[in-house]
Amino acid sequence: ARHFVLLSAFCCRRPLLQLQQAKLKFEAELAAQDKMTWSVVRPTAYFKSISGQLEGIQGGAPYVLFDDGEVTRCNAIAESELAEFMLNCMTEEQKKNKILNVGGPDEPLTNKMLGDMMFKAIGKEPKYVYAPTWIFDSIIQTFQLLATLFKSEALEEAAETGRIGKYYAVEDMLTTDPAEKYGKITTMDYYNMIASKGQDPFTPVRATAVIGRVLDSLPALGLAVPAVWAFSNPGIVKATAQMEMGNLDFSLLLASLRIH
Repeated sequence: ARHFVLLSAFCCRRPLLQLQQAKLKFEAELAAQDKMTWSVVRPTAYFKSISGQLEGIQGGAPYVLFDDGEVTRCNAIAESELAEFMLNCMTEEQKKNKILNVGGPDEPLTNKMLGDMMFKAIGKEPKYVYAPTWIFDSIIQTFQLLATLFKSEALEEAAETGRIGKYYAVEDMLTTDPAEKYGKITTMDYYNMIASKGQDPFTPVRATAVIGRVLDSLPALGLAVPAVWAFSNPGIVKATAQMEMGNLDFSLLLASLRIH
């Protein structure tokens, strides 16, 4: 007998983005066939999705929050334990031919709580700056207008990147049903580990420190110029489009400026 385990994404439950529609199309085609059994696994987020600001705050930059820092909640899952869960789908009958949401063992964690935990892990007093989520709306509307006017695929991709950023800035990545939680490794465990041993080498390095310092010294409007540059930069748009959603650190997508 053959069994197919598809790693999808928790955010497909509320599909507002093109990449989510693509994932849902694959899920539907898998469920419709009868050649093999299947499991669709939708993890909430990976720990490295919520650790992108570590290096910045270690270097003295403030931690960047959206609005009041309480907008979204999550319970990320360790990659090793997600792998265990997926392997269990091969042998546990109750996991076959089902869509399975799964998160880690934590209770709901807001972005502010994640910041507090990260500062605790590195032994520093918390320092925060705040970015309003309305920044995304102005960026999206501007690029969409220009994309329509000039029939530009690049500008259309920039607008979609802005939509991705807003989505993860306002949507929970959270399971609360005990049946949809798995593992023993907590976010605090992970933060303590990376504080002493460093990040996973596959964690994208982002210039959150630069954006944090800009916000610390300028009004929120001062973020508009680097944000527009970020969303219109072909390298950033391409990198964002190629990444799995769970790998994206949207604690500040505006800070996804790769340093060259």
